[in-house]
Amino acid sequence: MLRTRTTPHTAGTTAPTAPRQRRRRRQPRLRTALLASAASVCLIAASAPAPSPLGIGDRLFPYLGNPGYDVTAYDLAFTYSGSNTKALPAVTVIEARTTEWLEQFNLDYSHGTVRSVDVDGEPAEFRGAGEDLVVTPAEALPPGIPMRVTVHHDSNPVSTEDQQSGWVRTEDGLAMANQADAGHRVFPGNDHPSDKAMFTIRVTAPDGYTAVANGLPVGATRRAAGTTWTYRTEHPMATELAQVSIGRSSVVRRNGPGGLPVRDVVPTKDRKLLEPWLRKTPDQIAWMQEKVGDYPFETYGLLVAEARTGFELETQTLSLFERDLFARTEYPKWYVESIMVHELAHQWFGDSVSPRTWSDLWLSEGHATWYEALFAEEKADKPMEARMKAAYRSSDTWRSAGGPPATPKEAEPGRKLSIFRPNVYDGSALVLYALREEIGRPAFERLERAWVSTHHDGVADTADFERLATGIAGRDLSGFFKAWLYAEKTPPMPGHPDWKSAGPEEKAAKRAG
Repeated sequence: MLRTRTTPHTAGTTAPTAPRQRRRRRQPRLRTALLASAASVCLIAASAPAPSPLGIGDRLFPYLGNPGYDVTAYDLAFTYSGSNTKALPAVTVIEARTTEWLEQFNLDYSHGTVRSVDVDGEPAEFRGAGEDLVVTPAEALPPGIPMRVTVHHDSNPVSTEDQQSGWVRTEDGLAMANQADAGHRVFPGNDHPSDKAMFTIRVTAPDGYTAVANGLPVGATRRAAGTTWTYRTEHPMATELAQVSIGRSSVVRRNGPGGLPVRDVVPTKDRKLLEPWLRKTPDQIAWMQEKVGDYPFETYGLLVAEARTGFELETQTLSLFERDLFARTEYPKWYVESIMVHELAHQWFGDSVSPRTWSDLWLSEGHATWYEALFAEEKADKPMEARMKAAYRSSDTWRSAGGPPATPKEAEPGRKLSIFRPNVYDGSALVLYALREEIGRPAFERLERAWVSTHHDGVADTADFERLATGIAGRDLSGFFKAWLYAEKTPPMPGHPDWKSAGPEEKAAKRAG
C-alpha cells in the first residue's frame, strides 16, 4: 500500500521503507422525518440523545466502518471551481443492503459541510458524532433490504492541524490519497477495506482541466460551466483506493499485454520527460502476470502528480506517483522501476485481494515489497538473498519498534500513517522469504497464484493465508506462522542458520562503542 521513498541503499542492504459493536435488534417503528440544518452536521435537537461514533472494531482503527449494512455501490459527483483551496460541492449516493434493523445508522464522514441527507428519497435527520455522520431515516429499516442514501455535501481539500484531507493539492489541481483512514474526509461511506463496492465517479471541471478517475471512461459532457467526466469501475473497490485526478493534464494511452488499456495521467508540460518511464509499464505488467497470473482489473496506469507527498500509492487501476521520483537524477533507474513494480504488484495484493483488517496489512505490503525485490533481482542483478539477509539483521529492531508483522503496533498519536513502518515492508517480505525456504520454491509459487485467484475481488486475512499455505504444502504450518508473524523475536531462518538479527540494545551498544 502506501510506499514511502528515500534514497535507495546499494545491493546487499535493505531497501529503505517508511512512508462493533453490533447494534442490537430493534422492532421497527415510524418516525417523523425532520430535515436537519443545511449549515452544519453538529446541531442536535435538545430532546435527542447525543449520537455516538461507531466502528466495526478494527484493532488499529476501531471507529472505521459501520455495522448494520453492506455497501454495494457508490456514485460520487464533484464540482471543481478551478481553485484547489476551495471546497468542492459534492453529491454522494450510496447503494447498500441492510443486515439488521436500523432506526439509525452511521456513515464515516468528516471534514466537510453536509447540506442534506435522503434515505430512499425521503429527507432524513443527520447529526455529527466524532468522524461519523449519524443518519435517522423517516422509518426504521428492516434487515435484508436495499437502501439508497443520498448526501449533498462539500468536500474540503485543505488539511488542518486536526484532520488530514484525503485530497492532495497538486501544482495544477487535485489528486486523492485516502489511505489509510482519509477516504471519509472526501466523501461519506463505509470507510473500511472489508466493505468493497462498485464506483461511478463524476467530476465537473472548467475548460482547460482534465479529470480522470478509477476504472474506464463512460463519457464526457460539455456544458457552459465546463466538462463533466464520468468513470466507472468494473470490479469492487475499497474506499481507501478511490482516485480522482483534476489538473492541466494529458492522458497518454497505449496497449498492455493482451490489449489491456493502459492510460497514464501526467502534467501536460512533462509528457516528453516522463514518456521513457511510462512506456515501461506494459513489460512490467507482463512480468507480474508471469509470476502470479492475469492482471485483475480493466485498466492500469500511472498518475504522476506535481506534489510533495513523500510516498507513492496504489490507488486501484491508477497508481499515484510523485513527479520527483522520475525527475530527480539521484534515484538509480533500477530503483525507480522497482518502485513502479511495487505499486503495480498491489493491484493483485491489496487491491484485488484486500485486507480484512488493517492488522492484515503485512499481506499487502509484504507481497508488494517481495515483487519489488524480485524484480530488482531479475532485472538489475540486486540479489534477493542479500536484501533479505540485511532485513534479517534489522528484523528484531523493527519488531521492537513496530510490532510483529501480523500484529503491528497502533499508530503514534497524531501520526496515523505511522503504521507503515519497516516491519510491514521488508520485515513482512522476510516472512515470505522464510516461507519459500520452508516449503520450497515450487510450492511457494503455487501459493502465490492460488492466493490471488482464490480471493480475487474479495477480502482475506492472515488466517486465510495460513490455511491456503498449509493445504498447498501438505503439512501443518501453524508453528511456522505463529513464530514468524506473531513472535517478538525473529525466529531462525530456514536454510540459513548463520543469519543473525541484532536487537535494538545490541545496535545501540555497537553505536556507543
